[in-house]
Amino acid sequence: METVKEDTVEKKRGNRKERVGNVVSDCQDKTIVVEVVRRTPHRLYKKVIKKQKRFAAHDEKNEAKVGDTVRIVETRPLSKTKKWRLLEIISHAE
Repeated sequence: METVKEDTVEKKRGNRKERVGNVVSDCQDKTIVVEVVRRTPHRLYKKVIKKQKRFAAHDEKNEAKVGDTVRIVETRPLSKTKKWRLLEIISHAE
């Protein structure tokens, strides 16, 4: 009984999606645009193709610059388009 109570008391935030991509724009204040490229087979011909999607992410300290590889994580809606936030900068642009 006690172990069940301990498990229910702990509130987990759920599994938040994470993506790794490159910063393509940092001209807005506290916002970056991250392009995530994934490889997937074509539905009919099965050839592996690249698909890309851009996410607007919140960057509180304006740390990320264009060309950086970053990890973003899903969060509550911060604006009309921002539903992701910067988790870490994996590598800086050269």
